[in-house]
Amino acid sequence: MNLKRIFGALLTALGIGGLIYTAVIFAGTSGETRDIKALIIYGILGLIFFVSGISLVRTTKDES
Repeated sequence: MNLKRIFGALLTALGIGGLIYTAVIFAGTSGETRDIKALIIYGILGLIFFVSGISLVRTTKDES
């Protein structure tokens, strides 16, 4: 059981969740300032989590 791979998968899942939540907010937005701020914040956090999770999974070597 490799802890780094599990943490990478968790970060990836959180990133995907953040990006999906951003898409849901984008679909229901009316263009107010609060909506745009939420889009930017959740989108950037989702993207950072997703990229860092994928990177962590790719760079971690399997050791049995």
